[in-house]
Amino acid sequence: MTEAAETHTALPEPSAGEIRLEAVLHALADPMRLRIVTELAAAEAEQNCLAFELPVTKSTMTHHFRVLREAGVIRQCRRGTSKMNSLRSRELAELFPGLLDAVVRAAAERHGECRATGDC
Repeated sequence: MTEAAETHTALPEPSAGEIRLEAVLHALADPMRLRIVTELAAAEAEQNCLAFELPVTKSTMTHHFRVLREAGVIRQCRRGTSKMNSLRSRELAELFPGLLDAVVRAAAERHGECRATGDC
């Protein structure tokens, strides 16, 4: 086994054929999980779990990442002691064309309105 294979371990996730719309919508319905998804969509590379500054406990953050992964929205892998996260954009776009883009765009617009008006 190579050194790279030892330090890069994918966490269990549904195959593309196992991803269900109701699970994706449930995962995206929570404000903290939606925040994670919008930040991942804006990122140009994988993000470490610690890169997200969410106003929740570590155990709650772990729960949110697990829900997103088990719904098939994100991919997680371990690299050394870090858990790296990325969106499964391609798979989601093939299964549910335009869904992820529309949700991310709406969340970004809502966030912009929230910041502009202070009505969050």
